[in-house]
Amino acid sequence: MALVLMRELAMDFGMMMEMELRKKISNRTTVTEFLLLGFSDVRELQIWHFVGFLVIYLAALVGNLLIFMAIAFDHHLHTPMYFFLMNLSILDLGSISVTVPKSMANSLMNTRSISYAGCVAQVFFLTFFVTADFSLLIVMAYDRYVAICQPLHYDTMMNSRACVQMAAGAWISGILNSVLHTGNTFALTFCGGNMVDQFFCEIPHLLKLTCSDSYLSEVRVLAFSVCLVLCCFVFMIVSYVQLFKSVLRIPSEQGRHKAFSTCLAHLTVVSLFVCTVAFAYLKPTSSSPSALDLVAAVLYSVLPPIVNPIIYSIRNKEIKAALRRLTGCR
Repeated sequence: MALVLMRELAMDFGMMMEMELRKKISNRTTVTEFLLLGFSDVRELQIWHFVGFLVIYLAALVGNLLIFMAIAFDHHLHTPMYFFLMNLSILDLGSISVTVPKSMANSLMNTRSISYAGCVAQVFFLTFFVTADFSLLIVMAYDRYVAICQPLHYDTMMNSRACVQMAAGAWISGILNSVLHTGNTFALTFCGGNMVDQFFCEIPHLLKLTCSDSYLSEVRVLAFSVCLVLCCFVFMIVSYVQLFKSVLRIPSEQGRHKAFSTCLAHLTVVSLFVCTVAFAYLKPTSSSPSALDLVAAVLYSVLPPIVNPIIYSIRNKEIKAALRRLTGCR
């Protein structure tokens, strides 16, 4: 009799475990697509959104491609600073291509859906490009620091091998950070709906859709990553203070003006980038979509690829000369 009871209990326990497993699998596979935030439900405004993003995307595409080609094909620009700038143009092209084309396509086709795989791809590549972009901006700040504060050692410290290693380090840091966050985010169970309150798949808004207690681990990792970015930014500010002190000692007024304009432009780009990323990922998420969240996302994912070519070329005589030689214009 006892054996029969034990057998029945074991069977009941096995059935319960099987049902729980099926329930978990069902929950994990319930979400096959996500619905992104639309800029408007009015058809005319959707068309205007498509046209606006198309102009922005083409401007970023043309600007970054021109800088890349000018540096690649002009031997006068084969220096460390322009090597890093060429890498920055590639990363900017990648980051804006992750989010904007999908948003344009949704507005044009009057839909808001993105597949599960497409959302994973967006999170992976956007995290990769944003991380690598910031790492490269730090490298570029170090390059300017060495060039202005230690000009006699510049050729030794920023030789070809060191430049390639630093650029490779920026790309590798992007890959590692992207694998970490993408793996942590999509290992969670999504059962809180499929409405993402953003025009692309952003990790804080995806975490609102999870019903797993382990999402707190990804929140901690996100907070640690953003705090690390802020620490690097503070270190960069300290470096710029030393750099500005060296600039003030330059005897030539023209030399001081050139150094200040280059450094201030770089610091402006980095400040805008870091502040908007920190706001987007450290701000407590709300239950309803916020216009401020949308603006912050545009500022760190869409604006830098447009602004960087302008800032780094509009006052740079060497870049403008290379572009004239490339296009054949006098």
